[in-house]
Amino acid sequence: MTVHHIEVIIDTRNRGRGLYEITSDVNAVLRQSSMNNGLLNVFVRHTSCSLLIQENADPSASTDLMHWFEHLAPEGDPLYTHTYEGPDDMPAHLRAAVTRTSEQIPVVNGKMGLGTWQGIFLFEHRRRGSLRRLWVTLLS
Repeated sequence: MTVHHIEVIIDTRNRGRGLYEITSDVNAVLRQSSMNNGLLNVFVRHTSCSLLIQENADPSASTDLMHWFEHLAPEGDPLYTHTYEGPDDMPAHLRAAVTRTSEQIPVVNGKMGLGTWQGIFLFEHRRRGSLRRLWVTLLS
């Protein structure tokens, strides 16, 4: 078995909360590896952001997803006690809890096996954003 592993850093500080398509970043790692067939794993090392495989053709899908998560875990809920880093602290953790910290994608003939309208997204849940560290691991 061959393993290729690299860290990718995504800067969300300028825009803050939102969906950041990282498909091209992950694809660059795949190209560097020269892997033909196997499994690609992306893992985010944070508790206030997450990863999604989601529609990447129509931006309104991302907008609707953001609105749904704002409704699901709103800021300022009086039930929250974890507000150490501000009013978006606990909502960010809740949003990350119902999504994922990793995604697995098959690699077939040197390409990610994503569907036609699928893209890989880093979902930043904090208003101020951060430098987000991802591990991309390829197994063949």
